[in-house]
Amino acid sequence: MVQAVHHHRPTLKQQNKPFKSKHATKSALKDIAKGRTQRPSPKSTAVNTAAQLRFNRRNTQKQIQAAKRAALVAATRIFNGTDGAPRIVAVIPLCEGADTEDAIRALSSAVGEELEGVEGHKVWRMKAHRFKTSLMFLPVQYGRYWDALDAAKVADYVLFLFSPTVEVDRKGDTLLRTLQAQGLPTVVSVVPPDPLVHSIDQKSRSAILKSLLSFIQYFEPSQTRVYDLSNSSDSLIALRSLAEGHPREVKWRSGRPWVIGEEVDWEDGVLKVTGIVRGVRLSANRLVHVPNFGDYAIMSAPSPPSNSHKRIPMDIEPQVLSERVPSSADSLSSTNIPDDMANEQTWPTQEELDNAKAQGHDMPENIPDAGKGITPKRIKRIPKGMSEYQASWIVDDSDDDQESEEDSQDNASDREGDIEEQDHEMVPLDSVTDVETDRKSVVAFHDLDAEEEEKQLKEWRNRVQEERDAQQFPDELDTPQDIPARTRFARYRGMRSFRTSPWDPYENLPRDYARIFEFDDFKRTGRDVQKAAEAEGVEPGTRVTIYIDGVPEGASITRGLPLVIYGLLEHEHKKTVLHFTVQRNTEYDGSVRSKDPLTLCYGPRRLRVNPVYSQHTREGGKGVNNVHKFERFLWHGTTMVASVYAPVIFGRQSCTLLRETEGVEVPELVAMGSFMNPDTTRIIAKRIILTGHPFKVHRKSATVRYMFFNPDDVQYFKPIQLHTKHGRSGHIRESLGTHGYFKAHFDGPISQMDTVCMALYKRVYPRWSEPWRPKSRESLDGPTSKDEDVVMG
Repeated sequence: MVQAVHHHRPTLKQQNKPFKSKHATKSALKDIAKGRTQRPSPKSTAVNTAAQLRFNRRNTQKQIQAAKRAALVAATRIFNGTDGAPRIVAVIPLCEGADTEDAIRALSSAVGEELEGVEGHKVWRMKAHRFKTSLMFLPVQYGRYWDALDAAKVADYVLFLFSPTVEVDRKGDTLLRTLQAQGLPTVVSVVPPDPLVHSIDQKSRSAILKSLLSFIQYFEPSQTRVYDLSNSSDSLIALRSLAEGHPREVKWRSGRPWVIGEEVDWEDGVLKVTGIVRGVRLSANRLVHVPNFGDYAIMSAPSPPSNSHKRIPMDIEPQVLSERVPSSADSLSSTNIPDDMANEQTWPTQEELDNAKAQGHDMPENIPDAGKGITPKRIKRIPKGMSEYQASWIVDDSDDDQESEEDSQDNASDREGDIEEQDHEMVPLDSVTDVETDRKSVVAFHDLDAEEEEKQLKEWRNRVQEERDAQQFPDELDTPQDIPARTRFARYRGMRSFRTSPWDPYENLPRDYARIFEFDDFKRTGRDVQKAAEAEGVEPGTRVTIYIDGVPEGASITRGLPLVIYGLLEHEHKKTVLHFTVQRNTEYDGSVRSKDPLTLCYGPRRLRVNPVYSQHTREGGKGVNNVHKFERFLWHGTTMVASVYAPVIFGRQSCTLLRETEGVEVPELVAMGSFMNPDTTRIIAKRIILTGHPFKVHRKSATVRYMFFNPDDVQYFKPIQLHTKHGRSGHIRESLGTHGYFKAHFDGPISQMDTVCMALYKRVYPRWSEPWRPKSRESLDGPTSKDEDVVMG
């Protein structure tokens, strides 16, 4: 027998660290590796890792620096030299007493340059040889609200003027907020010299400048100083910031060309505008927008006969830089012609087939006979928004009559009639001094009689009470007793879930939807359009003469500011449904109701609109069914979506909603926001809630009254779900009696103090917009715009 030998476990054996030789031979290292090869890491290189990372960081910073320098050179290339394109400076006073001419002369005297006036305009030019550039000043008179907005749109710099003795009033504050919402270029704040305020000592003047700086920093945080132009050193620094600075990019202008008219002439319907192309390339195949007049087509864009901004003695023969090609040019058609034959076709009725046979018409043999119950006995016109089963009781009336009748009933029941605040009757004075006429319109107040005053007071109180009721009892409506509910609310439908219940966006659309355009992929189309705009046309910085066809003569008559034309991108003349996300101005206290007339400003356009407001979901999502609740009022502190029919626009566009008051030049800023999308499938659902009182309650069942007033209405609305204000949901079981009582069953016990509700929904549609024009130009002869009544054939 062999004696067993005890062995310890191998894990308990001590293993000493092997000796590592620094001078091992290649064969020894090969034996140690035993055929394994080391794979290099993809994140590290063969060279020193620290040195490589340091090289990559330096190279990245070098590339960023080179890109910034290239962008700076490209942005200021057209301004190089005194014969280059002038830098546009909009001079806007924010308070009364700030003189624009004194400020401009103070800047010119800082370098000893002379000012040149432009004939026909209150525009000043200055060649700053010291800074190797030229400047064009666009002074705006105080209180000229629309002129200030137009000047800031085309300016490279905005020069805000303050007064050391007069505070910024409501007009200046509203103008500053509107300019901030519209988009401001580089801002420079100054105090013009005033000989009447030399008595202010230096210590007080320093405190005033600090106060003004604190005020302007609230709207423009980039401001670091307010320059006092009565001081020659401050004037030189302010002029240097205008002449050598880099103009800040305005988002809505990016990717768009515009031309400031240096010479404007009109002859036989053709407007000739000479100026320098700014922004990006200007193509004759694209349309241009003339402010306050509309969109028009370019015939050609040749170079001017004499290049006056470059002192060349010889005559240069004009060269066509861009010419319109009809095959690839944009059309002036803004809407479609509705094709009624493209609608859904129905099978002919039995009566129509019998009449056709009786009149001897040849009938194809393969058409089967209309069986009983397959075709209707007569044709009924179904109202918009109603399905066929809802229209079984409708009489054969026109859709237009039904639409107008229902609108009037909605306004009467909801107490939301379009109550327009009537202005006081103002009678102009017979004689007014010239100084007062230049600054503001002087009118005499005519006292109203007692009856008219009482009428306006009643309308104002109704408007205020209507807004309060909409906040306290949103969407609640009393069922009328003289009209059956199934007739009054025939266009409404019930929804089990507002967010998930299906709703076909193309169901029973109005005729206006056949006139607008729809984009399959709006973002992709925008990228393609902007990319194509960078490849063709006249380069920026080139002086051209643009011939525009079909423009009325009134466009060549300018008052104060020069004429500016904006180039449009492809498809931007087409009309569709535009949605804007807007927020109320915190300083505006008036009520803003859906479909109230406002002025919409977005991009280069200005329109008169009646926007329809709806809820804005988080991050602009559509949800499952893309249904969004209609809002009767634009509330404070809430972001909403305003929808209108208007020409489409690409890019990141800001928008403002203004309400014009009795003073034409000083409108009120109602809301501001940005363009969201042109979604034609967005459903804006108006909700009404019918309420009833639980007359008798027994656990989960209740007898409800005052929701309906006849048993036929109870049977008609029986499939729609009920809910209570305390969170219970249920259905109608049966009708009781002849006065509209019914028995309802809920998912839990209800209280007699609760209120039973039924929610009904109807789709509402936006309204068409109209071009905005100042009142001084509405009486001009000639065609108003090219985009009002032009449709596609």
